[in-house]
Amino acid sequence: MTAPLAHADDGANSLSAGNEGKENFDVTLYGGMRLWRGAELWLNPEVDQGFGLSNTHGVAGFPNGEIGAGNADPYIRLQDAFIRQTINLGGATNKVEADINQMPGRNSTDRLVVTAGKFSVTDIFDNNHYAHDPRNDFLNFAIIDMGSFDYASDAWGYTEGASLEGYWSRFAARAGFFVMSKVPGSEMLETNFSEFQIPVELEEDHTFMGNPGKLRALFFLTHAQMASYDEATQIAIATVTTPDLADIRSTHTKMGGGLNLEQQLTDTLGAFARVGYTQGSLEAYDFTDINETASFGLSLNGKNWNRPKDTVGLGFAVNNISNQGKEFLAAGGMGILVGDGQLSDAAAEQIIETYYSFSVTDYAKLSADYQFIDNPAYNTQRGPVSVFGVRGHIQF
Repeated sequence: MTAPLAHADDGANSLSAGNEGKENFDVTLYGGMRLWRGAELWLNPEVDQGFGLSNTHGVAGFPNGEIGAGNADPYIRLQDAFIRQTINLGGATNKVEADINQMPGRNSTDRLVVTAGKFSVTDIFDNNHYAHDPRNDFLNFAIIDMGSFDYASDAWGYTEGASLEGYWSRFAARAGFFVMSKVPGSEMLETNFSEFQIPVELEEDHTFMGNPGKLRALFFLTHAQMASYDEATQIAIATVTTPDLADIRSTHTKMGGGLNLEQQLTDTLGAFARVGYTQGSLEAYDFTDINETASFGLSLNGKNWNRPKDTVGLGFAVNNISNQGKEFLAAGGMGILVGDGQLSDAAAEQIIETYYSFSVTDYAKLSADYQFIDNPAYNTQRGPVSVFGVRGHIQF
């Protein structure tokens, strides 16, 4: 539910200027089987239904990370279909518990993992124990993921490709090759690998005051048909029209990266932080319209009040778009999620999110979520906005 907003010139991607309520649900079946030693096949059909606020527009750090392509009627898609091969190389042996898309068993400290097929880039990259799962922790785009990580995906957040991970003692390295969508924000993926993304991530495990933590450094390169903000803006000014990115897309390469920290502080309290940047001269492609981002927060389990399976979280995010992006929006341009008419007074988008996850049973959780968003879509003439959410999750 959004609070009433101050009116600016509306655009096609504006946040609604009044109270609004939306719902969505999804049901996913995680089906897996062992193929041969170290190999697993996973198929995840999913039923989706529902819409995001303002048809998933109006905020760069969108408040519902679980929403896909909106539809009033339930529909089914095969979201994940991949093979994972683990090659143990030696070192200590670790027990692996059964989990979503994970068979029980054992692996070694030193190992290689190859994943190929259809899955989400963020299943492998930009993970964070405290802020990465919209079904269980935070909901906001810019808190569950690095807001500037314009990762390859269709409208539901999935793509096709392969990744290679290497683990050695307390270090890990990952690299992948994934196809982009046919056009920015599309429901269809490219079919010939002419538009692709290569993410690379390095990870270091450490202890701080006796508590475990992880630091990840991410770099990504995207090669695709993208438009230049400046070119679109200059054409619009010269022709007295609205900027149109679709008409001027050509082959470009865009790069970005960032840092991602998770740190346990006590046996009940953990902290997380991310900072990220992506090249600002070219349009956002598959995730959201963010070129610079910083987020951080805390996660506390309920052990101290005899509710060890409950969790309360508090997160903050600050997002910004490049100067070229601001000029494009000021001329009336539309991005993936933002485009507020003629943006006249731009500023960084600021977000606060808090949630409480109540463990009803071992299999069910009920959460209450609140988000405060100032300068939504970088527009000081809109907001602040309050978004209230209730989430139910059953997993068995």
